[in-house]
Amino acid sequence: MSTYKISALNQVKRGSKRATYNVEQINQILDAGFIGYVSYNYHGKAMSIPMAYGRLDNKIYLHGSLKNRMLLALLEAGEASMTVMHLDGLILARSGFHHSVNYRSATLFTNVTKVVDPILKETALKCVVDYMIPDRWEALRPMSLKEFNATLVVEMEIQTASAKIRDVGVLDEASDMELPIWAGVVPIKQIAERPVSDESLPKRVNVPKHVINYYKKHKA
Repeated sequence: MSTYKISALNQVKRGSKRATYNVEQINQILDAGFIGYVSYNYHGKAMSIPMAYGRLDNKIYLHGSLKNRMLLALLEAGEASMTVMHLDGLILARSGFHHSVNYRSATLFTNVTKVVDPILKETALKCVVDYMIPDRWEALRPMSLKEFNATLVVEMEIQTASAKIRDVGVLDEASDMELPIWAGVVPIKQIAERPVSDESLPKRVNVPKHVINYYKKHKA
């Protein structure tokens, strides 16, 4: 079972008992979503933007326009940090001090390079689309050469990472346990509602199997 080496960069100091550096666990957190918050420096200003991503092994792929200022800033810096977080529950304690949330979060520290090879570029774009909904890419019309050339794809190779996970209930003070105040957990999850077809679709076009499968898997 491989782990990322703990360093001053990736070490979790606050709540260290909830930290993990296990590669498999971190990948599971990444694979449970497709939106990450990418941090970068733009003209001396710290910025963070949510971005759709895909993962292949220890590499994260992002895409945007050729003039995307975030991607260009990342390429100029040659490095980046990205955080992915899933909210799993609200922890409602007997005091405001002990209110919290259950969550899974991973923070990545990466090198950044531009994807030039056309085969890898198409593979990366397919990865990003299929991370949103599996098997979607094969159902789409192929990208035109104009679209392909107008898209910038960057590769973020994970150098190190860490994660924090909280998956327990209320942790109140012993002296508060008999107070007549409700305490507990409100579980939180993201669900999919029934697919809504575009109004301009030809009548013969039905909701495809991969969309139905996604809905069935993620519905309430």
